[in-house]
Amino acid sequence: MRFYEFEAKALIAKTGVPTSKGGIATSADDAVRIAADVGGEVVLKSQVLSGGRMKAGGVKFASTPDGARAAAEGILDLEIGGQKPRCVLVEAKQPVKQEYYAGIIYDAVAKLPVAIFSDMGGIDIEEVAEKHPEHVARVHFSTFQPLEEFKFKELVASVGITGGELNQLSRIVGRLAQAFLRYGLTLAEINPLAQLEDGSFIALDSHCDMEEEARDQQSAVLAELGIGREETRQARPPTPFEMRGAEVDASDHRGVAGRVVEFDGNLGCVIGAGGGSLTIFDALRKHGGRPANYCEIGGNPSVRKACELTKLILSKPGVEKICVIMNVVSNTRVDIVARGVIKGVVESGYDPAEKIAIFRIPGSWEDEGYKILEKYGVEYADRTVPMSEAARRAVAKTRG
Repeated sequence: MRFYEFEAKALIAKTGVPTSKGGIATSADDAVRIAADVGGEVVLKSQVLSGGRMKAGGVKFASTPDGARAAAEGILDLEIGGQKPRCVLVEAKQPVKQEYYAGIIYDAVAKLPVAIFSDMGGIDIEEVAEKHPEHVARVHFSTFQPLEEFKFKELVASVGITGGELNQLSRIVGRLAQAFLRYGLTLAEINPLAQLEDGSFIALDSHCDMEEEARDQQSAVLAELGIGREETRQARPPTPFEMRGAEVDASDHRGVAGRVVEFDGNLGCVIGAGGGSLTIFDALRKHGGRPANYCEIGGNPSVRKACELTKLILSKPGVEKICVIMNVVSNTRVDIVARGVIKGVVESGYDPAEKIAIFRIPGSWEDEGYKILEKYGVEYADRTVPMSEAARRAVAKTRG
């Protein structure tokens, strides 16, 4: 789940990372009030989940409250990457002396978080790593043991920083690492991390992503930030279809039947089993299919939950058929999922034999599930049929 810049800054500020004075404006009047409170020059930034704000005109400067009004009016009407801004972040313009980069991500190979630091901030860290690798330093740290400050000092020092600057910067990187661990983040980034003319440091921009599974554990901080359960954010705000998917999943604690991402294809997907859902989605596309959605189903969702997810997917305009495919999951009852999916198809006014392109869920109670599918004339595949083959059959039926 991706945070807006103003939310990311509020999050890292909780662990002591310094941020600029300012506030968020949802109207031009708000921008005037905040600019007057800040005093002096301000920067106004569009709050969208896509990049390219500066090039698109979503970042403006103003030296007076009236100037902030005009800038806010322009930004609030500006669409960037197909998104209208949620609000405008109005902050004090800072006298920058030097820009740095600090980030924390999870290294899936090492199975540890890794802190990244560079003395070349303000540009994409990927570009710095490619063109100037000597200016990028990395260090892994434990998720179980207390954070070791000396590691972050070594990290910052490895790009040639010494003295008081070393102490301040390593402290900020450590605080960023605290935020990463405390809030279940998959990304915590400050770019640029600026040194001001007076020698102090401040986060001028920040990006944070949270692990989807951490949302329940972090419900208090999400509520504090005003983020509802229905906001399944990716690189854009959630669509009404995606928010409805979140509601379906939250409606019943049993199993998973949601985490929906909307696409513009014609093949509805009821897919799941951890990484299996990604494998199935890729297989559908590889065989020329056009998925209408991504979702996850697993565990032991109730009949009603599987039914409501199916009805949601079928409600999307342009969906011609659906495929029901999972990896081998021993704790998923095939008969329950089969009942739920068929119930959803029937209640949507369709014939299951025509609307379900393929049903492939190896799990418990398979024989009972297959009997239900046979009764309604639905084609099914047992565990001897690979997921990729099931995906190919679904695409072929949709085309046919």
